Amino acid sequence: MVRIQRLTDLKPARRRQVAVLALWRWRTPVLGCRLTAEWGLDQSVLESLFRLAASPAGDESDRAYLRAIAELRTAPLFTSEVDPDTVQLFQLETINNLLAFGELLERPGVGEVERVAEASAGLAHYLDELIEGSLYSHPSEEAHRQYLAGLVGRTSEGYFASRHFAVETRCRAALDVLPDSSGLLDSSTGRELLALCEDFGEELATTLRWLRTTGH
Repeated sequence: MVRIQRLTDLKPARRRQVAVLALWRWRTPVLGCRLTAEWGLDQSVLESLFRLAASPAGDESDRAYLRAIAELRTAPLFTSEVDPDTVQLFQLETINNLLAFGELLERPGVGEVERVAEASAGLAHYLDELIEGSLYSHPSEEAHRQYLAGLVGRTSEGYFASRHFAVETRCRAALDVLPDSSGLLDSSTGRELLALCEDFGEELATTLRWLRTTGH
Protein backbone atom coordinates (compact mmCIF):
# COMPACT_ATOMS: atom_id res chain seq x y z
CA MET A 1 0.00 0.00 0.00
CA VAL A 2 2.87 2.38 0.76
CA ARG A 3 4.38 1.81 -2.70
CA ILE A 4 1.00 2.44 -4.36
CA GLN A 5 0.51 5.69 -2.45
CA ARG A 6 3.97 6.89 -3.40
CA LEU A 7 3.25 6.15 -7.05
CA THR A 8 -0.07 7.97 -6.88
CA ASP A 9 1.73 11.07 -5.66
CA LEU A 10 4.08 11.08 -8.67
CA LYS A 11 3.54 12.69 -12.05
CA PRO A 12 3.09 10.25 -14.99
CA ALA A 13 6.62 10.94 -16.27
CA ARG A 14 8.04 10.04 -12.85
CA ARG A 15 5.96 6.87 -12.63
CA ARG A 16 7.33 5.76 -15.99
CA GLN A 17 10.89 6.33 -14.72
CA VAL A 18 10.11 4.20 -11.66
CA ALA A 19 9.06 1.35 -13.95
CA VAL A 20 12.15 1.70 -16.15
CA LEU A 21 14.47 1.53 -13.15
CA ALA A 22 12.62 -1.53 -11.84
CA LEU A 23 13.21 -3.21 -15.21
CA TRP A 24 16.86 -2.17 -15.30
CA ARG A 25 17.69 -4.04 -12.08
CA TRP A 26 17.13 -7.30 -13.97
CA ARG A 27 18.77 -6.30 -17.24
CA THR A 28 22.08 -8.02 -16.44
CA PRO A 29 20.49 -11.31 -15.29
CA VAL A 30 18.68 -11.47 -18.65
CA LEU A 31 21.48 -10.32 -20.94
CA GLY A 32 24.46 -11.45 -18.86
CA CYS A 33 23.32 -15.06 -18.42
CA ARG A 34 23.23 -17.20 -21.53
CA LEU A 35 19.83 -17.29 -23.23
CA THR A 36 18.46 -20.69 -24.19
CA ALA A 37 18.95 -21.22 -27.92
CA GLU A 38 15.66 -23.10 -28.30
CA TRP A 39 13.74 -20.00 -27.22
CA GLY A 40 14.79 -18.31 -30.44
CA LEU A 41 15.16 -14.91 -28.79
CA ASP A 42 17.16 -12.24 -30.55
CA GLN A 43 19.33 -10.69 -27.84
CA SER A 44 19.57 -7.45 -29.81
CA VAL A 45 15.78 -7.11 -29.58
CA LEU A 46 15.93 -7.52 -25.81
CA GLU A 47 18.74 -4.97 -25.60
CA SER A 48 16.70 -2.54 -27.69
CA LEU A 49 13.69 -2.92 -25.37
CA PHE A 50 15.72 -1.86 -22.35
CA ARG A 51 17.25 1.01 -24.30
CA LEU A 52 13.90 2.22 -25.67
CA ALA A 53 12.31 2.04 -22.23
CA ALA A 54 15.01 4.37 -20.93
CA SER A 55 14.61 6.75 -23.89
CA PRO A 56 12.61 9.99 -23.68
CA ALA A 57 8.88 9.32 -23.56
CA GLY A 58 7.00 10.12 -26.74
CA ASP A 59 4.98 8.63 -29.56
CA GLU A 60 8.05 7.71 -31.60
CA SER A 61 9.90 5.83 -28.86
CA ASP A 62 6.68 4.23 -27.60
CA ARG A 63 5.82 2.93 -31.07
CA ALA A 64 9.37 1.63 -31.49
CA TYR A 65 9.07 -0.22 -28.16
CA LEU A 66 5.76 -1.80 -29.16
CA ARG A 67 7.21 -2.83 -32.55
CA ALA A 68 10.11 -4.51 -30.75
CA ILE A 69 7.63 -6.30 -28.48
CA ALA A 70 5.73 -7.53 -31.54
CA GLU A 71 9.00 -8.83 -33.01
CA LEU A 72 9.92 -10.50 -29.72
CA ARG A 73 6.57 -12.33 -29.62
CA THR A 74 7.40 -14.10 -32.90
CA ALA A 75 10.10 -16.15 -31.13
CA PRO A 76 9.47 -19.90 -30.66
CA LEU A 77 9.44 -19.29 -26.89
CA PHE A 78 5.91 -17.93 -27.11
CA THR A 79 4.48 -20.94 -28.93
CA SER A 80 6.19 -23.78 -27.08
CA GLU A 81 6.03 -25.34 -23.64
CA VAL A 82 8.92 -24.40 -21.37
CA ASP A 83 10.14 -26.17 -18.23
CA PRO A 84 12.66 -23.59 -16.97
CA ASP A 85 15.51 -24.05 -14.55
CA THR A 86 16.12 -21.36 -11.96
CA VAL A 87 18.08 -18.97 -14.16
CA GLN A 88 15.62 -19.38 -17.01
CA LEU A 89 12.72 -18.69 -14.66
CA PHE A 90 14.19 -15.33 -13.67
CA GLN A 91 14.87 -14.53 -17.31
CA LEU A 92 11.30 -15.41 -18.28
CA GLU A 93 9.83 -13.33 -15.49
CA THR A 94 11.93 -10.35 -16.54
CA ILE A 95 10.87 -10.79 -20.18
CA ASN A 96 7.28 -10.88 -18.94
CA ASN A 97 7.97 -7.60 -17.14
CA LEU A 98 9.22 -6.09 -20.41
CA LEU A 99 5.88 -7.11 -21.94
CA ALA A 100 4.09 -5.50 -18.99
CA PHE A 101 5.96 -2.26 -19.66
CA GLY A 102 4.57 -2.35 -23.19
CA GLU A 103 1.07 -2.60 -21.73
CA LEU A 104 1.93 0.37 -19.52
CA LEU A 105 2.68 2.44 -22.63
CA GLU A 106 -0.72 1.60 -24.05
CA ARG A 107 -2.65 2.00 -20.79
CA PRO A 108 -0.61 4.28 -18.50
CA GLY A 109 -1.71 4.20 -14.92
CA VAL A 110 -0.60 3.56 -11.35
CA GLY A 111 -1.68 -0.09 -11.49
CA GLU A 112 0.47 -0.85 -14.51
CA VAL A 113 3.54 0.80 -12.98
CA GLU A 114 2.91 -0.98 -9.70
CA ARG A 115 2.79 -4.32 -11.52
CA VAL A 116 6.28 -3.75 -12.96
CA ALA A 117 7.71 -2.48 -9.66
CA GLU A 118 6.20 -5.30 -7.60
CA ALA A 119 7.44 -7.95 -10.03
CA SER A 120 11.01 -6.67 -9.63
CA ALA A 121 10.77 -6.68 -5.82
CA GLY A 122 9.13 -10.11 -5.84
CA LEU A 123 11.96 -11.66 -7.81
CA ALA A 124 14.51 -10.36 -5.29
CA HIS A 125 12.48 -11.87 -2.45
CA TYR A 126 12.20 -15.19 -4.30
CA LEU A 127 15.97 -15.26 -4.82
CA ASP A 128 16.43 -14.97 -1.06
CA GLU A 129 14.11 -17.94 -0.59
CA LEU A 130 16.14 -20.03 -3.01
CA ILE A 131 19.37 -19.18 -1.21
CA GLU A 132 17.78 -19.97 2.15
CA GLY A 133 16.62 -23.34 0.85
CA SER A 134 19.92 -24.26 -0.77
CA LEU A 135 22.05 -27.08 0.64
CA TYR A 136 25.12 -24.94 -0.06
CA SER A 137 26.36 -21.79 1.65
CA HIS A 138 26.33 -18.70 -0.51
CA PRO A 139 29.91 -17.54 -1.32
CA SER A 140 29.09 -14.09 0.11
CA GLU A 141 27.09 -15.37 3.05
CA GLU A 142 29.16 -13.57 5.68
CA ALA A 143 29.10 -10.27 3.79
CA HIS A 144 25.33 -10.58 3.41
CA ARG A 145 24.95 -11.27 7.12
CA GLN A 146 26.99 -8.21 7.99
CA TYR A 147 24.93 -6.07 5.61
CA LEU A 148 21.67 -7.20 7.21
CA ALA A 149 23.09 -6.68 10.70
CA GLY A 150 23.66 -3.02 9.85
CA LEU A 151 20.05 -2.39 8.85
CA VAL A 152 17.36 -0.97 11.09
CA GLY A 153 13.76 -2.12 10.86
CA ARG A 154 14.09 -4.55 7.90
CA THR A 155 15.85 -7.48 9.52
CA SER A 156 12.98 -9.85 8.63
CA GLU A 157 13.90 -9.63 4.94
CA GLY A 158 16.72 -11.41 3.16
CA TYR A 159 19.76 -9.79 1.63
CA PHE A 160 18.53 -9.32 -1.92
CA ALA A 161 15.08 -8.07 -0.89
CA SER A 162 16.78 -5.57 1.42
CA ARG A 163 19.25 -4.51 -1.25
CA HIS A 164 16.42 -4.13 -3.75
CA PHE A 165 14.54 -1.89 -1.32
CA ALA A 166 17.65 0.21 -0.74
CA VAL A 167 18.26 0.67 -4.48
CA GLU A 168 14.59 1.42 -5.08
CA THR A 169 14.59 4.00 -2.28
CA ARG A 170 17.69 5.75 -3.64
CA CYS A 171 16.14 5.85 -7.10
CA ARG A 172 12.86 7.32 -5.81
CA ALA A 173 14.74 9.96 -3.82
CA ALA A 174 16.57 11.13 -6.95
CA LEU A 175 13.53 11.38 -9.20
CA ASP A 176 12.82 15.02 -8.35
CA VAL A 177 16.02 16.19 -10.03
CA LEU A 178 15.36 14.34 -13.29
CA PRO A 179 13.95 16.37 -16.20
CA ASP A 180 10.43 15.25 -17.12
CA SER A 181 11.13 15.23 -20.84
CA SER A 182 14.44 13.39 -20.77
CA GLY A 183 15.05 9.67 -20.86
CA LEU A 184 17.18 8.17 -18.14
CA LEU A 185 20.04 7.73 -20.60
CA ASP A 186 20.02 11.45 -21.43
CA SER A 187 20.97 12.96 -18.08
CA SER A 188 23.89 12.39 -15.72
CA THR A 189 21.54 11.66 -12.82
CA GLY A 190 19.56 9.20 -14.92
CA ARG A 191 22.72 7.38 -16.00
CA GLU A 192 23.88 7.24 -12.38
CA LEU A 193 20.59 5.62 -11.37
CA LEU A 194 20.83 3.11 -14.20
CA ALA A 195 24.41 2.31 -13.15
CA LEU A 196 23.20 1.80 -9.57
CA CYS A 197 20.60 -0.67 -10.83
CA GLU A 198 23.19 -2.40 -13.02
CA ASP A 199 25.55 -2.84 -10.08
CA PHE A 200 22.73 -4.56 -8.21
CA GLY A 201 21.96 -6.57 -11.33
CA GLU A 202 25.54 -7.85 -11.41
CA GLU A 203 25.06 -9.22 -7.90
CA LEU A 204 21.82 -10.88 -8.97
CA ALA A 205 23.41 -12.44 -12.05
CA THR A 206 26.40 -13.75 -10.07
CA THR A 207 24.08 -15.44 -7.58
CA LEU A 208 21.90 -16.91 -10.33
CA ARG A 209 25.00 -18.44 -11.93
CA TRP A 210 25.97 -19.85 -8.53
CA LEU A 211 22.52 -21.38 -8.11
CA ARG A 212 22.87 -23.02 -11.50
CA THR A 213 26.25 -24.55 -10.59
CA THR A 214 24.79 -25.94 -7.34
CA GLY A 215 22.00 -27.71 -9.21
CA HIS A 216 19.01 -25.38 -8.87
